[in-house]
Amino acid sequence: MKKLSTLVLLLGAACLLIAPPFLKNYGIYLLSYWLVFIIATMGLNLTVGYAGQKSLGHAAFFGIGAYTVAILMKAGFSFWLGLPAAAAICFVVGIILGFPALRVQTIYLAFATLGFNTAVWLVMRNEEWLTGGTFGINGIARPSLFGFSLEGNLAYYYFVLGVAVIMGLAQLGLLRSPWGKAFTALRDNPIRAESLGVDTRSYTLLSFAIGAVYAGVAGSLFASLVQFIEPAPFTVNSSIMMYLMVVVGGPGYFWGPVVGAAVGVLLPEWLRFAQAWYLFVFGSAVVLLMIWLPDGLLSIPDRLKAKRMAKAASAARAASGNAAVAANKTGASS
Repeated sequence: MKKLSTLVLLLGAACLLIAPPFLKNYGIYLLSYWLVFIIATMGLNLTVGYAGQKSLGHAAFFGIGAYTVAILMKAGFSFWLGLPAAAAICFVVGIILGFPALRVQTIYLAFATLGFNTAVWLVMRNEEWLTGGTFGINGIARPSLFGFSLEGNLAYYYFVLGVAVIMGLAQLGLLRSPWGKAFTALRDNPIRAESLGVDTRSYTLLSFAIGAVYAGVAGSLFASLVQFIEPAPFTVNSSIMMYLMVVVGGPGYFWGPVVGAAVGVLLPEWLRFAQAWYLFVFGSAVVLLMIWLPDGLLSIPDRLKAKRMAKAASAARAASGNAAVAANKTGASS
């Protein structure tokens, strides 16, 4: 199984590196869009899948990142100043949003974050002096890197791919650190985690803050990708879609955002052959998936492994029982 996983990983990496030059502009744009949402849902997966917090406000951080870069670039600042600024602002706002999680949990926390998303969206929509309101902000340029322009779709795709890899490696290191173990303990049993010395307050706040940073970075990349932003992509519906991506991919699985974002971004495009029915087909597929695989697509190998182990244990018990019966018969006959 490990060899198969490594092979799939290598084939996927090769496709991401080799295939884009052979695609049309829209195909390259769509892959870039997918990578942006992988980064965004990495953060949500950390908050939801690893730390066990219920958040329906992730699109707000996505929007904060996008608007921060757009506003700063409109004011004449560089993208390379806007990107860390967006991450820093999202980190601070993420810590603030984490405070309700110290008092409310589960569905109540989900409603609190939903309210936060709505409030941020209303600011984006109504504060025209800052965000442009419903007219949005256009003319968002793509950056240059070491003197090389990223204006072209292919160049920007490879840039976003590089950022996604860096963010993924950073999260992998985080998950393997004591912080990652603390997040998992917080998700599995907060009371036991606290009894073992885990500062649940700090790690709850950090799960929101770090998850918000990922959304802010993704929003910054999104702004330069589409080169025009307005409030529509940052509604509560977008937060619900991001949450769906995490759940479909597999909350708590490192590769879950990759699979979940593919289902949320790429699958609807592939289903457009159904024309007016494609949303119905997409929605039905997701509902069936949640019925049969409530832990997400990446839970399939674990479910198969558990089934094999259960079958082996059952066979071992049966063999042990047959051996005991045979031994009893042998003793009785002697």
